[in-house]
Amino acid sequence: MAIGIIANPASGKDIRRLVSSATTIDNYEKVNIVERIVKAVIALSNEKIYFMPDSFMIGFTVIDDLKISGEDVSNLEVLQMPMSGSMYDTVYAAEIMEQLEVGCIIVLGGDGTSRAAAKGLKRKTPLLSVSTGTNNVYPRLVEGTVVGMAATALTHMDDVSKCCIKDKRIEIYVNGVMKDIALIDATVSADDYIGARAIWEAKKIRAIVASRCHPASIGFSAIPGAMTIIKDTDDIGVCVIPSENGTSVMAAIAAGTLEKMTLGDPVIMKLNEPLELTFDEKCMIALDGEREVKVRPGEKIEFKITKEGPYRVLVRETIEEAQRLGFFRTKDK
Repeated sequence: MAIGIIANPASGKDIRRLVSSATTIDNYEKVNIVERIVKAVIALSNEKIYFMPDSFMIGFTVIDDLKISGEDVSNLEVLQMPMSGSMYDTVYAAEIMEQLEVGCIIVLGGDGTSRAAAKGLKRKTPLLSVSTGTNNVYPRLVEGTVVGMAATALTHMDDVSKCCIKDKRIEIYVNGVMKDIALIDATVSADDYIGARAIWEAKKIRAIVASRCHPASIGFSAIPGAMTIIKDTDDIGVCVIPSENGTSVMAAIAAGTLEKMTLGDPVIMKLNEPLELTFDEKCMIALDGEREVKVRPGEKIEFKITKEGPYRVLVRETIEEAQRLGFFRTKDK
C-alpha cells in the first residue's frame, strides 16, 4: 500500500515571524526531513510514495538527491496536478492521494496545513502530521526517520484502530450554511479583511471556540486553556468570550508572546450541539490561526463540535504495535 507526502513550503513563514519569536524551519530543512522519511520507507519495504508538487519542488529535490546517493527511486512519484500556490494544493493533493488508496498521508506543516489536508479527506485515510509550522497544536515534532517507520508499519497492518484516533473538528456555519472547518480553534476577530491571514492581535478577539485546549499550547487555544483543560479524547469543546468583569488570564498566543485577557466563564460545548453567536460589527473567523470566513454585522454564526475530523496517527503507539507484531525483525540469520 502506498504512502502520500504533503510538504507545505509556506508553513512557518507567515507574519507571526515578525511579531513573535516563532521558530523558522526553512525549505531546505523540510527537504532533509522528507529525505529521512523516504529513506526509512525504502529501508523497511520500499512502498510507493506520492509527493504533492509545490513551488520549492521538495518532492523532485528529494528524488534527485536520493538518486545521486544510489537509492532506489523507482517507487517515488510527484503527483501530476494543477498548482495554485495556495491552501487548495494541499486539499486537492489529499483528495488525490485518498483516491489512490494510500495507507497513510504524511503532512509537514502547522495546524493550518493539517486542517487543509483534513478538508480533502472523505474516508478513513490516516493522517500523520509533522510539525514545521507556526502554531503546532495538531502536528507533533517527530524525527523524520521515525515518521517513515510509523507510516510504513501502518500500511502493513490489518487493523490500525490501536494506532489512530478519530479527531474532533469545529464546523462553522453562517446563516445556517456550513462555511468551513477547524481542527483546533476558531477565533472571531474584529477585522473586515483577510490581509496576511494570520491573526496576532489579541485585543481584537471577540470569541474563541476550541476543540481542545491546554495552557502549554502555543496559539489561541491556549487562552481557554488558561481556564480549563480539554483533551483531544474528550467529547466536548469550549467557547470563551472576552468580558470586562471576567477572569484575567495570561496565555501564550505565539512563541515568546504572552498576552493578558479578561474572559467570561468558559462555555462547555457538547458534541453536535451548536453554539450561536452574533456580533454588531464586521468580523473575520480565523481557523486554526488563519483568517478565512468573513461575517457581516448581525449575521448568525454557529459553531459545532463534531467527531468528523481525520484519523490521526499516534506515532509512538504505531511503532509499539509494529514491534509487537514483529514488523522490525529481519530474516537474516
